[in-house]
Amino acid sequence: MPRGCPGSEGPFRSARAGSGCTIPNLAVDGLEWDLRPFHPLVPNSHVLTMLGNFWPRTLDTARFPVDPVLFETEPHVQVLVHSQLPEENPRAELILVHGLEGSSDAGYARSMAQAALVAGYAVHRFNMRSCGGTEVLASSNYHAGQTGDLLAVARQLHARRGLPVYLIGFSLGGNVALKLAGELGDDARGWIAGVCAVSTPIDLAACVKRLDHPANFIYAWRFLNRLKQRIRTRHRLDPQRYPLQGLDEVSTIFDFDDVYTARFFDFGGAANYYWTQSSKQFLDFIRVPTLVIQAKDDPLIPFEVFNQPAFARNPDLHLLAVDRGGHLGFISSRRPRFWLDQVVLDWVAATPLPACAATSERKTQP
Repeated sequence: MPRGCPGSEGPFRSARAGSGCTIPNLAVDGLEWDLRPFHPLVPNSHVLTMLGNFWPRTLDTARFPVDPVLFETEPHVQVLVHSQLPEENPRAELILVHGLEGSSDAGYARSMAQAALVAGYAVHRFNMRSCGGTEVLASSNYHAGQTGDLLAVARQLHARRGLPVYLIGFSLGGNVALKLAGELGDDARGWIAGVCAVSTPIDLAACVKRLDHPANFIYAWRFLNRLKQRIRTRHRLDPQRYPLQGLDEVSTIFDFDDVYTARFFDFGGAANYYWTQSSKQFLDFIRVPTLVIQAKDDPLIPFEVFNQPAFARNPDLHLLAVDRGGHLGFISSRRPRFWLDQVVLDWVAATPLPACAATSERKTQP
């Protein structure tokens, strides 16, 4: 049973409970942190998911001006990052990674950025390859396990000021962040201070299968339409590599990945793509503090996928599970409205900095 579930063992211990949630104390490298309860605005997971997507979010770009930066991640590939600095010397670098067919302008990224900037962190809203209107900056699209671009950006940001880096991934972005941390293993120590993944499809095959449920029709339809539109955009740029023949016959996400994603990235087929790129394969190798936040009623992610042995045996990996929240729908009935933002930032503040990063941080102070 994953740590964080009722009756489980490990660093999660039962504490006070709020409406629709299980509230533990989280021990992070010897520190204990009392989590605030989550009181969902409504009990329905689909409504919460919709609210999380459409609820207005404020990002004060006058107080925290946006610097759009293009990072070269490999030859002939650039990705767009929207960077903002706090009013004083930043405490750390936070890289926010969006979900499937999202961008740096996603609501959850905007509110998290606002809260983090007020708290004194530099924030970088990362666009995956070809996202955020950047198709002309690379000859290919992104995929669910494409970690090279994020790694290149993280290394360049760390090199600028020597500050610790936190990776915060949402939905598919969480899969990318977790997979990267697992791929790096011990090499992440000393510069990546922590990883947080929210509403993350750590088992891609199981989550794509869940999308086929009739209740999830609207999500599947929306994702598929956007993915098809991405191919049409690519076709205008490179009609030979991105033909449109057969696109209209693709009726599921699995079909799309089987016909397009797997072929473009040499995975062979969708099944192999899902198996090799799912972050569940990499959880055992993570060696930096990592927090996975998941609602048990997420309509897109069956909670059973978190029954991974790594959650019990990897001391750097922690699962925070709440009963309700939908998919990225952590809108609270109480203040603060964006419960997720404060929980993540409280965790970041409680996470000990790597030794060399802590030294670098002290050197940047006036």
